[in-house]
Amino acid sequence: MKKTISLFSLIGAAILLLAFTGKELDNILRDIIQQNGLNQHAPLPEYSAAKVELGRMLFFDKILSGNKDISCATCHHPALGSADALPLAIGVGGQGLGTARQMGKGRERIPRNSPDIFNRGAKEWHTMFWDNRVSVDIMSGYESPADEKLIDGLENILAVQAMFPVTSRDEMRGEIGDRTVRGEINELALISNAMPQVVWHRLMLRLKQIPEYVELFEAAYPELAVQDLGFQHAANAIAAFETAAFTFHDSPWDLYMDGMTNAIDASAKRGALLFYGKANCSSCHSGNLMSDQKAHNIGVPQLGPGKGTAEPLDVGRYLETGDQGDAFAFRTPSLKNTAITGPWMHNGAYNSLEEAVRHHLDPRQYLRQYDASTLPIELRETFQDDAAVAERMLGQIDPALGLESPLSDREVGDILSFLYALTDKSALELGHLVPTAVPSGLPIKD
Repeated sequence: MKKTISLFSLIGAAILLLAFTGKELDNILRDIIQQNGLNQHAPLPEYSAAKVELGRMLFFDKILSGNKDISCATCHHPALGSADALPLAIGVGGQGLGTARQMGKGRERIPRNSPDIFNRGAKEWHTMFWDNRVSVDIMSGYESPADEKLIDGLENILAVQAMFPVTSRDEMRGEIGDRTVRGEINELALISNAMPQVVWHRLMLRLKQIPEYVELFEAAYPELAVQDLGFQHAANAIAAFETAAFTFHDSPWDLYMDGMTNAIDASAKRGALLFYGKANCSSCHSGNLMSDQKAHNIGVPQLGPGKGTAEPLDVGRYLETGDQGDAFAFRTPSLKNTAITGPWMHNGAYNSLEEAVRHHLDPRQYLRQYDASTLPIELRETFQDDAAVAERMLGQIDPALGLESPLSDREVGDILSFLYALTDKSALELGHLVPTAVPSGLPIKD
């Protein structure tokens, strides 16, 4: 029988020889782009300007938090790569933005890194959050922590996601006994954790007491009476804003896929060949989203307060499924604009993109030799350096990780060049999104 030689075998051999001409490199990449169905983005939903503007105000307004001290933008700021530049977010009670943000007295860090929100409005998304706790179900619609209590009328999975930070005590809602920045009793904190629908109802009561919000809702939803508006309409507007504001398809790599062969340099092209070939990155960072949206255990060092019943550990997807195979598994992040979204990993364990890449290439070594001194001082002591924990994690690490033949420093550099080519210039110029004021009158800046 004649033996078939795969394209990727040829790619691996060619990389070793480093003998490509520019044209040969482009021809192989063109085949890869076609075979992987890349650059075939589904059309975005169309939203009215009024709906997007309502979403923008809600996104930046701290009125959505129990203590009126934190907004969506605090952890997903346009100036911070649509995240917060922290390993683990600082929620209710904190002050400031980004690396200058300080934790409130008696509070602790959010267990997970604030993910970026670039391109989250794409129709291809069917999971949300690091543990995939929000997902699209073909039979039942949406799976979420609210189960049957989730309000009807949500337009897409991004809107479903927007329903939940406001119900989280650590992220936005606050604790019983908290008072708002204006000295009022935090009425949202008094509500049982088992009653998210009441939290959403009370938030709408807050919003409807502000005349400017009533006008914004009426403009965004002219077909509905004000009394018929629920928090699902606020969430739909937030999703509309995030889609309109944070969707970008003009990175150098996007331009290259469109036929502009000089949009990226030779190093980035070699990096693309490695990404889709020898380095096996695309086995998880696949498709136009550069994510398979599945949860994988990649042996990321454990740090932070931990989550749920597993504290001080965070066992990821396992907390949602109870399936031992999901222990320490977290969703594959998209890589679009990844160079500006650090620190990296589900808990911000690496503040260097290169270190994050090298961890993927040899997770066993990097977990066992992790250096916690790169973390903020208050997080260093939370690093779980117990060898038994590390071996437990490594015992069921994703088999797609690690390479039989290590990459050279030059090859790692090429992969980094490719990852930097995923940064859209427009993602660096988002200052125009920040309003000068919001309807509640609460300060936008701390």
